[in-house]
Formats: sequence, structure tokens, C-alpha cells
Amino acid sequence: MKERNKGILLMILASLSFALMASAVKYSGELPTVQKVFFRNFVGLIVSGAMIYFQPGTYTGKNIFGLISRSIFGLLGVFFYFYAIDHIPLADAVVLNQTSPFFVVIMSAVFLKERIRRFQIPAILMAMLGVSLIIQPEFDASVLPAVVALFSAIFAATAYTTIRHLRLTDRPQIIVFYFTLFSVIVTFPFLLLGHFEKPSAIQAASLLAVGVFATSGQLLMTYAYRFSEAGDLSIYSYGKTIFSVVIGIVLWTEIPNLLSFIGIGAILSGAYINYRFHESRRGLG
Repeated sequence: MKERNKGILLMILASLSFALMASAVKYSGELPTVQKVFFRNFVGLIVSGAMIYFQPGTYTGKNIFGLISRSIFGLLGVFFYFYAIDHIPLADAVVLNQTSPFFVVIMSAVFLKERIRRFQIPAILMAMLGVSLIIQPEFDASVLPAVVALFSAIFAATAYTTIRHLRLTDRPQIIVFYFTLFSVIVTFPFLLLGHFEKPSAIQAASLLAVGVFATSGQLLMTYAYRFSEAGDLSIYSYGKTIFSVVIGIVLWTEIPNLLSFIGIGAILSGAYINYRFHESRRGLG
């Protein structure tokens, strides 16, 4: 139980780090999205590169096609997520992005032939109901940022599905290293082509914070999984949504409207259903 509590605490701290990362993205203001994505991954590249350098092994990945695929979808997911954060309330962007686990279930069934269990169906339906309530489609351009946030979850889910396959061939440090390296290489030319604005001191600190909090969250989450199973900790990752609601209210007076509150609740309920049935199945096993 003591080890499990360590895992829970680390996952909650990881969720706080990811919420602070999203807040730093928004706080950096109207800087180009590509610039924010570059700094998010540049810090991660330094850290993952150092981890590989000081550990036995090699920089060479074994499944190059899988590593590139994960990097492409992961980069698209981050880019869309950051764009959404800049254009809709922080809590809405975060919770829409956090629908990715439900898309992982669907994509794992399609591409990895993993069976969707009966208890997962109501969880997915609850999540989709929550999505519709948050987006509140009006069939005009105003809905675009929310749709972009949803696509960030779809791209992230595709990346996570690829990672589930990559775990059979490559170490986590290698997967993170290739992702951050790919992202830095792809985004850097855009900075040279005019998608770079000289940041103010506050914006520069915010960009650094984006990278620091993103990397800290990734490391805390990785260590959390050493103390407890992924299914046991999954529900606590949704603490990021709670933290984001509070931060959005405090910093930007972003109080979600009633439908958004209900939508957030529906998505969290879907996550809880998934978690409880996972727990009951493990207890029976």
C-alpha cells in the first residue's frame, strides 16, 4: 500500500505539472504556436539526451518506422493542443485533450486488434457526450479551436497507440529522445522563416516554464508507474483537469458555463467508470 501511495502522489504531481505547462503556454501570450512547441521539446531533448548519455545503451532506435510515426502524430497532437489552449478556456482545452485515452481504446481495437470490453462502451459514450457539451457546435468558425483540441486528443491517441507497439522494441528514453529530436528539427526551420517573435522577459520565462513543466510531468509520470500499475493510476491523471479549472479561474477569470461544467463532469465520469471496472476485473482476477 505504501508503494501504491507513492505512485498516486507522483501521478498527482505529474498532473499538476502538466496543468502548469498548459498554463505557461497560455501565459506566454500571442507568440507563434510553433515557437511554443519548439521550446517545449527543446528542453525535453536536452533532458532525454542526458538520460541516455549517462545510462548504458545506445542512441540507435530499433523500430525506426514506429519511432518516426510516433513522432509525427505526437508533434501534431502537441501543436493542435497548444493552438487550442491559446483560443479557448484552459479547462476546456485540457479536458478535450484528455479524451485521448478513449480514442486509444478505439484505435487499439482497430489497429492492434485489442477487444473493446463491454464496460468500456458506456465510458466512451459518456466521454463523447461530454465532448459535445463542451464544444457546443454552432456550425461556424467559432467552433474551430474546440475541434482542434479534440483532434489534438486523436493525434495523441494515435501516438500512444504507436507507443504501445514500440514498447516491445525500444526503451522509453529512446522513444522520448526521438520524439523531441524530431520535433525540434521540424519546428526550427519555421522559426528561421519568420515564425519567431522576440519574447518579453515574462514570455521568455513562460517558454522556459513550458519545457520545464512538460519534462517534469513526463518524468514524474514515468516514476509513478514504477510504484503502481497504469490502470491503478489512470484516474489520478485527470487531476490535470481539476487543476486547470482552478488555474483558469484564478489567472484569467475563465469560469466554464453550465454546459461546459456538465461536459467536464461527463468526461470525468467516463474516466471513473473505466477505472472502477478495471479495478473490479483486477479484483476478480
